Amino acid sequence: MIQEFKLPDLGEGLTESEIVSWHVAVGDTVTLNQVIGEVETAKAVVELPSPYAGVVTAITHEPGTVVEVGEVIITFDVPGAAPTGPSTGDGASSDEAPKRVPTLVGYGADPESSKRPARRARAFAATSTTTTTIVAERPAAAPAPQVQADRPRSTPPVRKLARDMGIDLTALAGTGERGLITREDVVAFAGDQGAATAVAGPESPVTRDATAREVRTPIKGVRKFTAAAMVQSAFSAPHVTEFLTVDVTAGMEFLARLRASKEFADVKLTPLTLAAKAVCIGIGRQPSLNSRWDGAANEIVTMGYVNLGIAAATPRGLIVPNIKDAQDLGLRGLGAALGQLTATARSGKTPPADLAGGTFSITNIGVFGIDAGTPILNPGEAGILALGAVRMTPWAYQGGIALRQVMTLSLSFDHRLVDGEQGSRFLADVGAVMADPAMALALD
Repeated sequence: MIQEFKLPDLGEGLTESEIVSWHVAVGDTVTLNQVIGEVETAKAVVELPSPYAGVVTAITHEPGTVVEVGEVIITFDVPGAAPTGPSTGDGASSDEAPKRVPTLVGYGADPESSKRPARRARAFAATSTTTTTIVAERPAAAPAPQVQADRPRSTPPVRKLARDMGIDLTALAGTGERGLITREDVVAFAGDQGAATAVAGPESPVTRDATAREVRTPIKGVRKFTAAAMVQSAFSAPHVTEFLTVDVTAGMEFLARLRASKEFADVKLTPLTLAAKAVCIGIGRQPSLNSRWDGAANEIVTMGYVNLGIAAATPRGLIVPNIKDAQDLGLRGLGAALGQLTATARSGKTPPADLAGGTFSITNIGVFGIDAGTPILNPGEAGILALGAVRMTPWAYQGGIALRQVMTLSLSFDHRLVDGEQGSRFLADVGAVMADPAMALALD
């Protein structure tokens, strides 16, 4: 029997995803929970495990297509299974609404749900000369792969190249097999034959046609989500930002000693690692920095745990995964967690669960050579700390002037939740630990 697999609800309040790739083709036999493809949400790239064991009968959306939650993306011929639809064929009433079935990546959309607007019907063209539409039942023989007739055909790297160069693929005629648009087609259309070597892959710097006066990039994925989140935060939480410049020479020397020890040989220790520990200590003394505003319940919720968010710049855009229960980790544990978090974020494989539930965030602008800033709160959080660059600076030291390693800390907080006194004391505590890590013993 034919079973439909609809784009699941990933549990993050997201309504759409882009098909990144398929690992199977029409006619392939798949097993239960076999990874069949990848989708990109506004937060992460997520693998899709198969909810059925059977034969792939149709793939309804090619890579690069943005699909709403609840749309059918692939169908299977599953031996002995009841057909998908309002009637199961076993005598059950068609009035009985089918239930949502859990999968490894969330729950499929409710088939009876009327919450989403109806979408226009899409036509699908087979690779033969005939035209057909996808139906619920298929003959035993697997049909040829199907692609959308109203979208230009190309591969994900070519679509990325076109986006980077500001080219609308609908304006191109593909020279590849069955009209496939190739990299050469895009470069030729742009009139810049050197662009192909300048753009080496999906994470390469953006290359644009030198003759173009404007470049238009679709607002989607991480950029779309980040923009909405920042607007929501900026206009819903009254931000206050305070600055503190600290002599962190002793702190940097402390990290250097730890790096030289055998116990920390396999852990990367940076100023961010020390700042993460300092933040956890500061939150223990000023818990209002680890709270959230619940307007619906008219309550302030103060968390007894710290899910420490770390702003990460990735090829897909800015994301803020968080370290769960960071307050329970020492420097070694925090260093290991930060290393794993960063590597996963850069690979684009951060799971949605790691992006949810953050309580306080750190952004390290110092890696870009920036001294200070006014960071915007991650929505739902009370505070965010920006770490500036560590610079050798003439500084008052032991009654004279000496070259010292100096850093500026920038703290933004929600003034509904955090008073000026609390914010100032928290920033002073973080600065004290950064300046002299031995203060951690006195403050913790």
